[in-house]
Amino acid sequence: MIRILIADDHGIVRAGLKNILSFESDIEIVAEAACVDDAMDLVYRHKPDVLILDISMPGRSGLDAIPDIRRISPQTRILILTMYAEEMHALRCIKAGAAGYLTKDAVPEALVTAIRRLRAGKKYISPDLAEQLAFEVSSPSPAEPLALLSPREHEVLRQLALGHKPAAIADSLGLSPRTVGTYRRRVLEKLQLTSTAELIHFALTHNII
Repeated sequence: MIRILIADDHGIVRAGLKNILSFESDIEIVAEAACVDDAMDLVYRHKPDVLILDISMPGRSGLDAIPDIRRISPQTRILILTMYAEEMHALRCIKAGAAGYLTKDAVPEALVTAIRRLRAGKKYISPDLAEQLAFEVSSPSPAEPLALLSPREHEVLRQLALGHKPAAIADSLGLSPRTVGTYRRRVLEKLQLTSTAELIHFALTHNII
């Protein structure tokens, strides 16, 4: 039996994952968490075979927590399940210690395949993303500007470009408005932008929104 822990801050996502996996006789969901701190506590208590982890959750990000989760339970294999399809996020997660990376628009069969591959001691990255990663590694060209951003900075960029106010962004990410302001400043500095208008233009030209 493959023992699974699901960590995602959206209840509807957790429910969907549980529904998909309920049809698999060799998979058992032992716990679920809505934030990284709870996920780490449950990993310590249950020592699951596979942790399905979102990288963008309120408070501490899943990416930042990967090394700590690996220390808590070295045998637990981490499968990142996220909305971020950019290869630089996948590369960061794999380098941090994740064993798999899957986007939320993947078909259910891919999730089941990924879980079984991780349980067997292998890694899993979707074919399309693996091709992007191979190109990124072999390309001599400079890194894309988005590669400079952390997943949390990327999310703040996306929400600002959509016209969301800092207070609303803070509420959705479980941060303080001041922290959102800090992220905004970092995004502008890293992308060498000077205003929200330039930020929106950048987001449009890079297909972020």
